[in-house]
Amino acid sequence: MNSPVLFIAVAVIWGSTWLAITGQLGVVSPAVSVTYRFVIAAAILLVWCWQRGVPLRFPWRVHVALAGQGACLFSLNYLSIYIAEQYISSGLVAILFSLLAVLNVFGARLLFGAQLTGRTVIAAILGVSGVTLMFFPEFGMMNNHPEVLKGIAFAALGTLIACGGNMMAIRNQRAEVPVWSGTAWGMVYGAAISALVGVVMGVEWTFDARPMYIFSLLYLSVFGTVVAFLCYLTLLKREGAGLASYVNVVAPVVALLLSTLFENYQWTGIAALGAALAFAGNYLTMRRNR
Repeated sequence: MNSPVLFIAVAVIWGSTWLAITGQLGVVSPAVSVTYRFVIAAAILLVWCWQRGVPLRFPWRVHVALAGQGACLFSLNYLSIYIAEQYISSGLVAILFSLLAVLNVFGARLLFGAQLTGRTVIAAILGVSGVTLMFFPEFGMMNNHPEVLKGIAFAALGTLIACGGNMMAIRNQRAEVPVWSGTAWGMVYGAAISALVGVVMGVEWTFDARPMYIFSLLYLSVFGTVVAFLCYLTLLKREGAGLASYVNVVAPVVALLLSTLFENYQWTGIAALGAALAFAGNYLTMRRNR
């Protein structure tokens, strides 16, 4: 595929995963669904690495680091997101999660001494202000629907955990851990940690035979995780981080459009202004830190 097709594919797939997660909710516990998802994805990636001779053996210290990355990027953050989407729309969760781009910049500054400029601060202010405006109607519903606050809290928690996972990923890449095999092992540990969470919580290990659940599980595992990641890394290698990073600006737009079409998300003038500010903040962040 040429670069424009790769870009569109990643943006559409990642943007649609937020809605696909709603197909996982209802019957099966989030801990169990996340376990299923990353068992499938990890198996595919491990086979892919083995067939291409990508090294899969690492010292135990590297496995400890990969376990930390897996806990934050392929387990606890998704558990929080799945729970959040039980209470608020997938589009709003995607918008809040888009603040990850800003958090990554500040995290890299704090932990790795990356440069922080005035433009980045302005981008952060725009992003936070935009997300706040988009959630303004939700705040007004809290008196009658207190579960909305729970959804916002879990979405914010998932975003913070994912930021920690990205910092661990940077650390692992600087330690020259191969991206593909490191990701595969991270997914193995993520699935194991999600299963452990399920055991500790005493959830029932069930499976939903509805076509919607099966389709969404396969879509999230195969396309939302493996295919999109393969396309993204190909785009990154071919065009550099400048173009590839803008996927994170476009994907929330796709998520909001799908939420409007399928979840009856109600737009207001304040929400539209908030979305514009959030996208502008993300754009400035990507432009500065590409």
